[in-house]
Amino acid sequence: MVVNDDQEVLGLLRRILELEGYDVATAAGGRLALALLEERSPDLVIPDIIMPELDGFQVLDLIRQRSSVPVIMLTARCEVATLCDALVLGADDYVEKPFRTRELLAHIQAKLRHAGREFRN
Repeated sequence: MVVNDDQEVLGLLRRILELEGYDVATAAGGRLALALLEERSPDLVIPDIIMPELDGFQVLDLIRQRSSVPVIMLTARCEVATLCDALVLGADDYVEKPFRTRELLAHIQAKLRHAGREFRN
């Protein structure tokens, strides 16, 4: 599941992941993401940190209250404190924006493999 308030980024990530054979759920914000988490039980969640209403840290906290699903934070905020905060709050990994497609895919594959949810297309 990809969570991002930027429709362009959301569409881009959906296309990239679908081309790799992933079944992708998207949420245009944190509240929708939490509803989809219950409905779809995704194998992995990729939330943006900077979002209105519920930011990525709040979404991460609420996900962790419900699930141990792997979470890879997507962020343009690359300060060490921000990245450390994400990991301390329960993120499994992070990818900085702008991201390289191959790097993002490698992070996803590693987290799915580590969680015992390895995917092969």
